[in-house]
Amino acid sequence: MVGSPRLGGMVPSAEVLKPGRVTEWVDEVGRPNSLTREILRKIPSVRNGFSVVSVFAQTALLFLVAVRFGPIAWLPVFVLMGRAHAQFASLMHEAAHRLLFRNRSLNDFVGRWLIGYVGFTNTDAYRRVHMAHHREEFGPNEPDIALYANYPISRDSWQRKLVRDAVGRTGLRLLRDQLRGARSEVVVVRNTLFKILAVQGVLIAGAIVSGYWWVYPLFWLLPYLTVWRVINRLRSVAEHGGLMASDDRRVATHSVQQHRSARFFLVPFNIGFHLGHHVDAGVPFRNLPKYHQMLVDSSYVNVGGNGGNGGNGGNGGDDRGYQYPNYRSLWSALHT
Repeated sequence: MVGSPRLGGMVPSAEVLKPGRVTEWVDEVGRPNSLTREILRKIPSVRNGFSVVSVFAQTALLFLVAVRFGPIAWLPVFVLMGRAHAQFASLMHEAAHRLLFRNRSLNDFVGRWLIGYVGFTNTDAYRRVHMAHHREEFGPNEPDIALYANYPISRDSWQRKLVRDAVGRTGLRLLRDQLRGARSEVVVVRNTLFKILAVQGVLIAGAIVSGYWWVYPLFWLLPYLTVWRVINRLRSVAEHGGLMASDDRRVATHSVQQHRSARFFLVPFNIGFHLGHHVDAGVPFRNLPKYHQMLVDSSYVNVGGNGGNGGNGGNGGDDRGYQYPNYRSLWSALHT
């Protein structure tokens, strides 16, 4: 990024950032008390195991539909494969926090081999940089500052970013950068890249053996380079776009009311309840809706009339709250 990043352009106004009330569940800054924490932090390993299986089953079903129904089904399958990558990424994120399975060895094995490598991700490297993100959003070690800075941006800039993502330019650049790891002087970087490529080789071999070699490049690799990059940007900027470092998590993290369509396609496995995740990163994804409701009940998350956020880039209204009523309203506020 050229020059110093501009931060804080979307910070909510002080009127919507008043401290919450202390309740039987949380304190005035949204942190759960010891009893609440014990309840919220229970990891449902068996149910999470079914979630991992379900993602593979849904992905296999999409491949089957593409093969069985031919070109008439290709466009919807292509788009839904972007969602499949979002599902893998969401579960990988859960494994990176070691919240997918109670057993640490199982959590790390599944997080690496069955989720991360399948989705072209080094889960251990992701964990390291992601923990830096959680220690201090927008701090000196923030890995994703380029995604979050300089908002609100112009409409033309917004469109250019999405077009670059949609046509694969962003994805190809990132994939080339990743493949350069084959020449890295760091042994673990090289070895992990080879593991990722080995898993991709297994997927390619499976496609060839099935007699439909083309499903891998057309319905796995290409959606990863295009649809998934769009989803990833839209989700990322909806989490932290235009905000800044602060002890108040509401200054560093957006909150968006979750609707069924968004949770299906954009933010699967409750990853859209992102403020709660940053207030207490030890809460598994299945308990985030419950935790979010606790934050709303304490008024730490002020939903107002759901007429939009009261920040510099918010769409305002007389009954403004901290939480955006939907993703569309937040994306609109992110560009002028």
